[in-house]
Amino acid sequence: MGTKRGKIILYCASAVIFLCLFSVTFHSRSERIAPRKVQVVFFGDSVCGLIRDDTAIPAQVGRLLDKTVFNGAFGGTCVGRLEADYQKDAISLTALTRAVAAQDFGAQQTLHFRESSTEYFADTVDGLEAVDFSSVELVVIEHGLNDYYSGVPIRNEEDPWDEATFTGALRHSLQALRKANPHMRILLVTPTYTWYERLGLTCEEYDAGYGVQEDYIRAEMEVADEFGVDVLDVYHNVFPHETWEDRQLYTQDGFHPNEAGREILAGMIAEYLQREHR
Repeated sequence: MGTKRGKIILYCASAVIFLCLFSVTFHSRSERIAPRKVQVVFFGDSVCGLIRDDTAIPAQVGRLLDKTVFNGAFGGTCVGRLEADYQKDAISLTALTRAVAAQDFGAQQTLHFRESSTEYFADTVDGLEAVDFSSVELVVIEHGLNDYYSGVPIRNEEDPWDEATFTGALRHSLQALRKANPHMRILLVTPTYTWYERLGLTCEEYDAGYGVQEDYIRAEMEVADEFGVDVLDVYHNVFPHETWEDRQLYTQDGFHPNEAGREILAGMIAEYLQREHR
């Protein structure tokens, strides 16, 4: 009898401890995801995500437009799904926009990043989860470079919505954002001209199996036209590329823009948005 009573007491104590821990955890999570109102959200890769100080492209655009901005870019990520890399797959553009539409970041909250230059990932996931997308005025998507360099197929002729392809995933992403907020403006920003220093090739020469960089940009423009969203071309006639040494003018390594490059790109994005609103 005493043993049975002891088991009951132990069970009750365990239940109380569990409820206390749950309460603390839930309270902490509730504080972390308190609704956050911003006017502009950036999605993208390391071009926008790697530098996160006042010289970052999203920060500069916010100042130029006098808008509140959240930088939701993650370095090393693609538009398309990468099934071979669960971590990066879960923060691909198509996975993130699906989480936005469903208001469910459960998959992203289970991730644990240990690679270099991912220190900001967890806070960025928390921040995206907290954004009230019903009040967001504009989403800027700066993506495509990693799809090109990683050899993500541009399209699947038999299935235009194939998430393992660049255009299929982009379609899903735009559809999800429209579902989250039909009135939100969307701007696609193409990758800039790039140099692949490790191989000594430019983006006009490097082909990972599905075309050169301009092929991806053409496909991006086609999807933008299909969905009726804006697209800003910063590939053509922006960064000089007459010689191999030109890469040093506005990039720090051939594809990440340096401070001067980020200033140019931020200015172009802000000018485009201001011009189109007149």
